[in-house]
This record gives sequence, structure tokens and C-alpha cells, in this order.
Amino acid sequence: MPSTFFKPQPNRQPAQGQKHALEPALQPWVEKYRPKTIDDISAQEHTVAVLRKTLSSTNLPHMLFYGPPGTGKTSTILALARQLFGPDNFKNRVLELNASDERGISIIREKVKTFARQTPRAQVVASDGKTYPCPPYKIIVLDEADSMTQDAQGALRRIMETHARITRFCLVCNYVTRIIEPLASRCSKFRFTPLDSVSTTSRLEYIAREEKVDVDADVLNALIRTSGGDLRRAITYLQSASRLSTSTNPPVPITAEEIQEIAGVIPDSVVEDFARTLGVEITGGMEVDRAPGGRSFEKIQKHVKQLMRDGYSGTQILAQLHDLITLNHLLTARQKSLSSLAFAEADKALCDGADEELWILEVALRISKAIASEES
Repeated sequence: MPSTFFKPQPNRQPAQGQKHALEPALQPWVEKYRPKTIDDISAQEHTVAVLRKTLSSTNLPHMLFYGPPGTGKTSTILALARQLFGPDNFKNRVLELNASDERGISIIREKVKTFARQTPRAQVVASDGKTYPCPPYKIIVLDEADSMTQDAQGALRRIMETHARITRFCLVCNYVTRIIEPLASRCSKFRFTPLDSVSTTSRLEYIAREEKVDVDADVLNALIRTSGGDLRRAITYLQSASRLSTSTNPPVPITAEEIQEIAGVIPDSVVEDFARTLGVEITGGMEVDRAPGGRSFEKIQKHVKQLMRDGYSGTQILAQLHDLITLNHLLTARQKSLSSLAFAEADKALCDGADEELWILEVALRISKAIASEES
């Protein structure tokens, strides 16, 4: 056989050693900027303060983190574990499972119980030269724990009691009411709240500076509004907008409309224009944009048909129109209550599978009637 087939490849070995490493440029920003320490956690001051004291004493209880998505629950426990054990002991001392995928009783009896009963390995000297507390126990993180079955939660209860000396549990969930009471009572509860606009803005500005992305106040406000306190979602939207803006040569600036398009939200101008057709006066700063007169069934029906033709979701139209009307200080309490009743009936009907266009038209006519009756 020709010797050319056995030509040495000196660069092959280093590549194998780094096969799991991901280039920073290819990393999702959510992972790239995940907090490394609990001091990097945005907001959640009370939780961070308690965990900081726990870190100094290394006496960690079983914990239950609950709250809306994207508020830093998983990031907090992973950052705490890294500060406790260091990078070299982290893999041996921490087991992370996503209970939404592995939620049956068999997983609890096999993976969790096996890991929980093992005596912690001896501490490895940190390669980075730092000193870590490395307490004599392991940590099991069960993400999406509210997806676990009742039987699995019941089995977990006994394991938590039996192996508490060498294993600590951290349950992470969105809905604490789905965790059985015997399990919740064994944990210290930490509630994570949606991030406030100041904390979200600060974090997004930091990421934008690091990635050299130009964003103005309108773009940041659009990210905050569309994410609803979910920082993970806001970072994902920002990365998508950045890729979209750099896909052209030269790059185009990011706009608030692009953020709304990426988020699947109807542009504010479209919703406001629809509201004007119904007779709603729109406030813009100190000025009031008067709704055009002469509202008619034909005009409203035409506008609804146009919205449906443009492919907008009926549920999304109702949600944004609801916010615009309920937060409009130019409307009376009666006008808002009649409109809210129409929104509620439409939401129920759409959940039951009713026709979107007919119910959007129904809501639009009832809102128009409520506003017109008060004006007369």
C-alpha cells in the first residue's frame, strides 16, 4: 500500500483535546455571559445576600429556587457551586439534571440515588492557583423540578433525608405549587422575581459594549418590553438582531422595529393605527393624537381583514390592544371595563378554537361602541 496513506498528521492530537471547546464567537451570548460568581447575578439582592453568607460558612442547606423563566435561577446555583468547589472539583461534586427530560421515578432511583450515596472524592488541588472551600458534600441540581411526577418527588424525599450528610439538593422550578409539600418543607425557599428595567438595561449595555454592538435607548426599551423581565430572552433577541444587522455590507443599525419583529410582537405603530380606527385617542408624550371621526362597520371590518392578511396572530393583537387600552389614561373606567369584558370573552373563545378574524372584529366593534357611547 502506498506510504502516502500513512502520512503523519502532527496537528491532529491537539484538535482532539479541544473537541468539546466552543469558540467564543460561536457561543450563544446567554452562555457566554452567564454569571461566573454570585456577585455577577443581576438583581435578586436578597437571595444573593443570603447565599453570600452561606458561601462564607460553607453550610449549605437543601434549596428550592422558584420564579419566572430567565431570572437567574440555574445560573445562581451553578455560580455558587463553582465558587464552592472550583473548576477542577466541579464535575465530580455537582450533578445537574433537567427534570423535564428525566422526570420519572426510574431516574431518581438510578442516577440521583447512585450519585447521592457516593462518598465525595478527595479534593483536587486547583489548577488556577486559587483556594476554594470545597466542603465535604456534593450538590445535585434538579432543573425544571416542577415537571417531575408525583412518584418521583416522593422517592426523592427519602433520598434527601438519607444522604443529607454528603449530598445537598437544589430544586429549580417555575411553579412552586407543583412541588409536593413534604419536599418543599425540606428546602430553604428562594423566590426569584422578574428583573427590573434598570438591572436589565445595565446587563444589556454591558453585553453590547463587549460585543461592540451599537444600541440606542429605543432598542433597549424594546428589548425590555418584549422580554417581560426575562433576561435570557432579551439577550437572545439582542444577539439575533446583531446577526441580522451584520448580515449586510455595510452593517445596518439595529432598530426597535427589528426587535419587535424578532420577538414576534406586532409593531406599536400597527396596533396604535388599529386603535385609532376604533376611536381610541393615543397619547404620545405631552401630545394627544386624536382619533379620526366617522367610525363605521365597513372601515373597522376592512382594517381587521388587513391585519389578518398581514399574518398577525389574533391572540397577539388582543394582548397588545388590551395593554394599550387599559393603560390609556384618556379612557374612562367604564370604557376600560367594557373593553376588558370583550377581551375576556374573546380570549376564552380563541382558546376553544373559534375563528380569529370573527372574534377580532367582535372585540373591535364592542370597543368602538363603548367609546362612542361615552362620548355621546
